[in-house]
This record gives sequence, structure tokens and C-alpha cells, in this order.
Amino acid sequence: MKSFMVFLIGLLLSLPAMAQKKADLKALDAYLAKAIKDWNVPGMAVAIVKDDSVIFSKGYGTRTIGKNEPVDSHTLFAIASLSKAFTTACLGQLVEQGKLHWDDKVTDHLPYFQMYDPYVTREMTVRDLLCHRSGSATFGGDLIWYGTNYSRDEVVRRVRYLKPTYSFRSHYGYQNIMFITAGELFPVLTGKTWDEYVRENIFKPLGMHETNTSVRALEGNPNVATPHTTWNGQAITVPYRNVDNAGADAAINSNVHDLAKWIRVWLSPDTSTWAVSASTRYELWTPHTLLPITVDASKRFPSTHFRAAALGWFTFDYEGRKIIDHGGGMDGMISKICLVPEENLGFIILTNSISSLSSAIEYSILDAFITGSEKDWSREYLNLIRASEAKEKADEQKLEHDRVKNTQSSLPLASYAGVYGGPMYGHVKITAEGNGLNIQFLPTASFKGRLTHWHYDTFRIELEDRSLPKGLVNFILDKNGNVSEMKIDIPNPDFDFTELELKKLPNDQ
Repeated sequence: MKSFMVFLIGLLLSLPAMAQKKADLKALDAYLAKAIKDWNVPGMAVAIVKDDSVIFSKGYGTRTIGKNEPVDSHTLFAIASLSKAFTTACLGQLVEQGKLHWDDKVTDHLPYFQMYDPYVTREMTVRDLLCHRSGSATFGGDLIWYGTNYSRDEVVRRVRYLKPTYSFRSHYGYQNIMFITAGELFPVLTGKTWDEYVRENIFKPLGMHETNTSVRALEGNPNVATPHTTWNGQAITVPYRNVDNAGADAAINSNVHDLAKWIRVWLSPDTSTWAVSASTRYELWTPHTLLPITVDASKRFPSTHFRAAALGWFTFDYEGRKIIDHGGGMDGMISKICLVPEENLGFIILTNSISSLSSAIEYSILDAFITGSEKDWSREYLNLIRASEAKEKADEQKLEHDRVKNTQSSLPLASYAGVYGGPMYGHVKITAEGNGLNIQFLPTASFKGRLTHWHYDTFRIELEDRSLPKGLVNFILDKNGNVSEMKIDIPNPDFDFTELELKKLPNDQ
């Protein structure tokens, strides 16, 4: 018995050492350097916080492909939806000040707010805005704000025309427009814009002096990452898109130097240094809307038993730890933030290319600190992406195969010209030129391009904006044989063009 007790005491004393795995940062550094080459990602920055210290902060690659512009810890990237957590933290401050309650009705503060369903309008709470259960599909309504000339206020007013996909609070659907709506609470409750409030109450107190909330603030800064995408199999640069109208949803630009300070705050047990209490932090990290876990995902991540949307964050379990994370995506930029409170661990990954590299790196870092596994997540994700690309190529080949050859449009090209539109998005203009048609989305200046005949009354659409692939436009004729409507389908993971109502308007409109 005595020997057993000695063994048991020895085991208990060894547990802290077992739990606190020491990651090999040198090996991780080499892995990250190899990963960006394998993925053909121009540049990346990574910072890791452990036990309230920044233990790793480094840049990889170049800010702009083909140029000697090294990425470093101060290189600015668009962090897109990582902005959401800043918004919910600020709203948490207002809750603590008694200016707001999470379950206030949105219309109590924004009387003009309206959803498609009157019941949802009446019942929608601030909490509902922040946890992706509005009833709209993932990315539903994003074409209202993405690259348009609409103000934040106008974006919110047009939400009323977006038809729901699910019943209210019954289904997860990732929403950007609901966070834009949440941002409009700040002028009402504080007399300040969302930009002013987050700058004064988050950036300044935390010393995040290089972080900003507008693409315009990047002008003249020499250390800014250039966005990249892939076009016809080649990496190309794309311009920054002005998303100031997204505000509270996706407008922040930052770097790993500043974001490491943000991470330290969330992991610190001392919340007296800024105005979000431990109870508010708990509320923000509490699961609100369950996400489905597919059979394939459960096989790939057998230790993950749940995934859920919290308030401005996502949460799931991995190898017995609760993970708090979020991803961000904007034209040519993908980012990831991850917190493991039980390990006093957090990290940020910023890349200047559209790829899933940040997700692969997330699991590589988690394993480095938690499991010690040397599983090559970069290779596994690359294989998944290549399979997806092969499917896309097969779909494109099938589309070409199904095309009916040697057909003509029902009407002369001039008959398709005109202005089409509806109350949610606005107007799209078609003009006839040569042997094709030109298209211009009037609210979105960059959405312009060419329509060429495909078959019957369907045309191939190719926009000059390289953020989107080719698609199809189908013109619909009424009973008199006149063009009455057009439907646009540009297959892509971010925007649903089929939700646009585009009726042909009389010539005087």
C-alpha cells in the first residue's frame, strides 16, 4: 500500500508537467515556412500568446507577389469578420453600463429595423443579431453591402426585402448583415459611430495604435499586405475593396503585433484593465446556436463533439479543451484567431491570399501545444482542396457538355437591353454592344462585365471583378414574348446571386 501511495503522489505531482506541453517553436517555424510555399500563399503573419506572454511573432513571404516586400509582425491585413468580436465586446461594455440588455428588442433602439416576416421583426433581439439564427441562409443578403455605394443605414433598411430560408431561431445561417445592424446601435446608444467607439474603448486602451477601421486609413502606409486571388490557375493581385459600410461586421485592418494584445486581454484572469467583466466574457463565449457536424468532419476530428456560434465567436471542443475561435475572409485575405483558455494559449494567423491555409495552421498549432501530434494538417487540407478543385473542374466540364449547341436567342440583342431591378438590391443595367451584351450592377461599381450567348435565352456572364468566377444569366419572357426578368447565377462560396429580384423596368425608370 505504501508503494502505491508513493506512486500515486508521484503521478499527481507529474500532472502539471504533463498538461503543460512545451511546443517546439523552431520546428513550428520551419513547418509554417514550408506551408506557405506548399499552398502558394504570398505572405503570412503569425503570433502566439502563452501564459500572458507573446512567445512567437513572425512574418513569412512577401506583401506582394513578385516583389521583395517581406511580411513582418507590423504588416497590416484586412481581418474581416474578426471584427465581430470587437463589436460584441463593445456591446458587452454597454450592457455593463446599463445602456443595453442582450435581450432588448432591436426595434426598441432601431425603430426602422424590419425583417421580411413581421413576427421576426417584432421578436428579434440584440442577442439574435449576434449568433446567426435570424432565419436567413449563410451569407444571405451580402450583395446588399459588398462593394455597394449603400450606407450602413441603407443596408439595414434593405434587409426587410430579404426572404428567409429557415424559420426564426431554428437553424444556423452565418450572417453579416445582422452584425452591420448591430453596429448601428452605437450612434443611438452612445452618440458615437461604431468606428469611434471601438477606437476609443478598445484600440486606445489596449495600445493597438496601428489598427484602424477603414480601407482609407491604409493609404500612404508602406507596410500593408496586398490581397491576392487565383485566376485561371495563377496567383494575381486584387485591389482592396472599400467595405466601410460593413463597419461592425468586417471593417477592421490590423496586424499580429496589435492582435497579440487583443489575445492577451481575453486570456487574462484580470479583467480590471478594461471594461469587460468575467461574466460578460463568459456570456460572449457561451454556445447559442448549434452547428451541424458532418460524418466526414466527425471522422477527421473524432475528439470534437460539438460546434456552436457564440456572440461574435465560435466555440467547439478539441482533445478535451474548449476552443474559442473565428475566421475572417475578404477579397484576397483570410485570417484566423484561436483561444484555448484552459491552456492560457491564443494565436492569430493572417494571410494575403484566398486559401484554407489558416485552418490547417490552426490545428497544427493546437497539436503543437496540446497533443504533440505531428499530423500534417497542411497536407491533409491541401488534399481536400485539390479534391474540391477537381470537382469544380468536373462541374465546369459538365456545364459545357450540357450546353445546347447551335441555338439562337429568342429576340434581337437590343430587346434584352434595359434596366432590371428590385427593392432589395437595386438596379442592374444591360446594354447591347456588338455580338454581346454589357452588364453593370449600378450599386456595385466593380460588378461590370460582358454577356455572351450560351444557348437559347441564357448568356455567359464574366465580370471584370476577378473576385468572382464566370456564371450564367437567364432572361425570362412573358406571355407576349417580351423580356420580363433576368436571373443571375454566379456559383461561388460567398454570395448568392439567385436571391436577387431583377424585373425588367419600364423604359422611363
